[in-house]
Amino acid sequence: MTDEGPRTNGRQGKGRRENARRGNGPQRGAVWGAAAWSAGVLGLLIALPWAARSRLPDRLATHWSGRNPDGAMSLTAAALFPAATWLVLVLATAAAFRFRPARSRGATGVTLATGGVLLTGAQTSIVHANLDRTRWQDAAPMGVEVVLIIAAAGLAGLLTWLATRPHQASPAGARPATGAPVPAAAPGEQLVWLSRAVNPWLQLAAAVLGLGAVGGVLAPASGLIALNWSLIVPFASTSVLVLACSSVQARVTDRGLSVGFGPFGWPSRRWSPADLESARAETRTPAQAGGWGYRINGLGTTVMLRRGVCLVVRTRRGGEFAVSVDDAERGAALLDSLISRAASPTG
Repeated sequence: MTDEGPRTNGRQGKGRRENARRGNGPQRGAVWGAAAWSAGVLGLLIALPWAARSRLPDRLATHWSGRNPDGAMSLTAAALFPAATWLVLVLATAAAFRFRPARSRGATGVTLATGGVLLTGAQTSIVHANLDRTRWQDAAPMGVEVVLIIAAAGLAGLLTWLATRPHQASPAGARPATGAPVPAAAPGEQLVWLSRAVNPWLQLAAAVLGLGAVGGVLAPASGLIALNWSLIVPFASTSVLVLACSSVQARVTDRGLSVGFGPFGWPSRRWSPADLESARAETRTPAQAGGWGYRINGLGTTVMLRRGVCLVVRTRRGGEFAVSVDDAERGAALLDSLISRAASPTG
């Protein structure tokens, strides 16, 4: 929950404890995703040179002065040195997140994304430059590859920052304390409710599928195999779809309800108060919804990321939309007050 509201007297400690519990889901999902990414990058750094060992010289060119190679390592060192560098980076970011979570939460994801792309890109280019050469001195020169690797690493860091940046507080206005009943939204008053939910298992599945797509790109880039789009496209597209269904953010403002999917909150669905007939909180299970993720069945549309209470709205067209997020009761109460105001003659 991002909607914390004012804290006073004895409710201060309670509010913090409730917010901490509600943050466990997204934090757990982030940890799972970081673990899968870390393990996948480590595997790629070691596997790429060893998979091509029969086509590589005894020593591999690993450093270039300008476009010409001027340093080399054995195959074992060329595989383990970047892997050890990656492990040090992962352990350092894990320690920072463990002991200073508030300060390092955003930087952790950016560091892992940037470092992982940078190291795997460099390892791929090294294998490609040494492939089918008899001596490391004959390795292909480095040029545009370096620029592309740095650009890709920067893009990965930027996208990760956009996906993990803290959600900004809503426009100034009255915001009820966490767990408190929602007062009726009077004309001219801005009441805002915001809640998120994450399914760490879906995030893990998306990370694994994404790593499969990355491996399908890096292996051809290193020269090991031919580019096979029939392998890359299914992994990449399925990863994106699963990632979009692995997290959700629901927001209620005076403009109505908006539900954003995935780490970027896009795509999204929106309803104005005039589009809705009612809102309620209702307990639903994955069995009732037809499974996990974005489901459509006799109950209508359900975004099922965790079992329990869901925010359910009925549109004036007769359909229902449900989303499993924390504090659904308060979101439904606020939305109902906005629907009543929109339906009143003076609303």
